[in-house]
Amino acid sequence: MKRKQDLDRAKRGIDEFLRGLGFDPEAEPELARTSERVVGAWTQDLLSGENMDDASMLQKGSSPARPGEKGIVVLRNLSTVTVCPHHLMPAIGQATVMYIPDQRIAGLGAIARLVDGHARRLVLQEEIGDRVANALVDHLGARGALCRISLVHTCLVARGERKHDARVDTVAIAGSLTRPGPDRELAMAELHLP
Repeated sequence: MKRKQDLDRAKRGIDEFLRGLGFDPEAEPELARTSERVVGAWTQDLLSGENMDDASMLQKGSSPARPGEKGIVVLRNLSTVTVCPHHLMPAIGQATVMYIPDQRIAGLGAIARLVDGHARRLVLQEEIGDRVANALVDHLGARGALCRISLVHTCLVARGERKHDARVDTVAIAGSLTRPGPDRELAMAELHLP
């Protein structure tokens, strides 16, 4: 869903937010362009995945698999950032993406863009992995796919409970990995999961 943006309204909202907290963006020099910077950070970076089209991105970023190729593809330690929709605070960490090719092989950059495209939205961590794994099955035609996301949520670290070493891990599976069998056994052994 393409979202309509009103950047001037967003800037006014940031200025009002600061005023509501007792700061005056017009009187305090360090806040003079804060609303512009905040809106730019959100629109150009933190929410840049909102309008990504999985199907076209994976089609452009993939090529046919060679006949008889077997095995799995694993990308580890893909750094990523998302924003908690509950507190509008970032969560920072890594993703591991695994898939079992069938007809097409995705370029490594396409998989990295897929992760970032789904992370750079106002979305729960559990949804990121689910959407990535399903996109690889639905739009790349992978037999099975898995996405593990491991994040440090600043809403858990910097406020509230202040659990500084807390890391949240989620694992999503799709396609043949959802059923018992050799594909699932191979994937779970590769990631050292039960």
